[in-house]
Amino acid sequence: MKGSWISAVALAAAMGIPAAFAQQSQTPVAPAVQATAGGAGGPGGGGRSDTARHAGSSAAAALGIATCSGLWDGNQTLEMITRDNPQRGEALRAWIDKENRTVSVDYDPAMPPRVVAWRPVMGCVQLPPGAGIEAAKYLPQVDAAVKAPNFDDQKWPMGDKDAAGKLPKAKQDALNKLVDAAFDGTTYGGRTWGVIVVSDGKVVAEKYAMGFDMHMGAQTHSAAKSFASTLVGIVKKKYGLDVAMAPALNEWKRPGDPRGKISYEYLLQMRSGLYGEGNGSPQGDIYSAGETVAGRAATNMLDTMPGTRFLYNPPDTMLLVHAMREIVKDDKTFWAMPWTEMFWKIGMTRTVTSSDWNGDFLMSGQTYSTARDFARFGLFYLADGVWNGERILPEGWAKYVSTPGPVQPAGSGARYGGQFWIYGGQSGLPQGAFSPNGGQGQYAMIVPSANVVVVRRGYDAGAGFQIAKFSADVLKALGK
Repeated sequence: MKGSWISAVALAAAMGIPAAFAQQSQTPVAPAVQATAGGAGGPGGGGRSDTARHAGSSAAAALGIATCSGLWDGNQTLEMITRDNPQRGEALRAWIDKENRTVSVDYDPAMPPRVVAWRPVMGCVQLPPGAGIEAAKYLPQVDAAVKAPNFDDQKWPMGDKDAAGKLPKAKQDALNKLVDAAFDGTTYGGRTWGVIVVSDGKVVAEKYAMGFDMHMGAQTHSAAKSFASTLVGIVKKKYGLDVAMAPALNEWKRPGDPRGKISYEYLLQMRSGLYGEGNGSPQGDIYSAGETVAGRAATNMLDTMPGTRFLYNPPDTMLLVHAMREIVKDDKTFWAMPWTEMFWKIGMTRTVTSSDWNGDFLMSGQTYSTARDFARFGLFYLADGVWNGERILPEGWAKYVSTPGPVQPAGSGARYGGQFWIYGGQSGLPQGAFSPNGGQGQYAMIVPSANVVVVRRGYDAGAGFQIAKFSADVLKALGK
């Protein structure tokens, strides 16, 4: 038997469904409750609700994406996926075809199941609602010659060999105690599955929990935005991109279109002015409702004048990467670029970022990566984009993306640069500290003045993990 069902009962706890309800039906049903406004994954607000069928479609796709990506992008077990991905919805059943690497989830008798398919290198992608599994053969694919390398036996940081560094006993004991505290759920909060501390290029502390190890990945959530920023830097170096140029998209070049004032930099710094609140964010429609970046995000309207307000709006990142596709022009080249020009160049062989079914990367999230790959990414930025003697990013790019933009989030918390969060001065951290940040507590705190990277991965809820305090305490333990 090449596939298997995930029963509604088995997934009930992960989806927030009482087991008794899940047992009521062994046939696909539409959800009996409606999702909040904005669709699955959307910000809510506005007093509107999705129809039951649309909410069911989104819930089915979300379950399919979590299952497909967890199994074949993150190398997780099915038990880990059901434990750590609390999808919301009613009784759904997912059919896993292990041979063809597809996941199909029924949600309504009047519609085909939502299908998520895995592809070599490019990972999992949802098909649009109404598309049968046969449509998977038309999905964007890299050339067959583009294959993931195996660098495991190479020396750290390109591979995993000789990664560990040695500290004086007193410092090592103090650091190990702090790392243990990161997992207790109380000292720094959250629910931690991985921590790595890299000092002067060597791994001086590394610990895992919840079944994870150095080669197992999980959702990066919005930490992927920093990967998107890196791709922009690569395009700038290779294609001469001027980030100050506007408009960022060909779709906005029509005379009289006010979106023509949106530059690449406005998208980088989350000040595009595009509508991203209430029902205006395309995020949920793209993440799980089967919409595309070109079809939904690029057609969005202005809410404020470009450049005048900071709004953390994930579709800005999607549009930024879509703009890079327009610059590169050749899709086969572009689809391989995140791996051949970025991830694999620096040893991140277990990082997979997803696209929509139209071939645009959803690099505002929908990416899987290991803790060690996060550490490599941090080292890459400590070196200002130089790796193995090759300059991959433009000189000064690390400083550019870690400098606050002209408009900032309200309050006195972390500042925002070019798809990175800036922590200098927070909880005693030195100036210049910055990090990719992702939901549920995904961090790689980069501290250039100390030559340190602090990686923390988790499944947080509520207040989350105190990454600034933890990183500051790590520096103290290291004597930096």
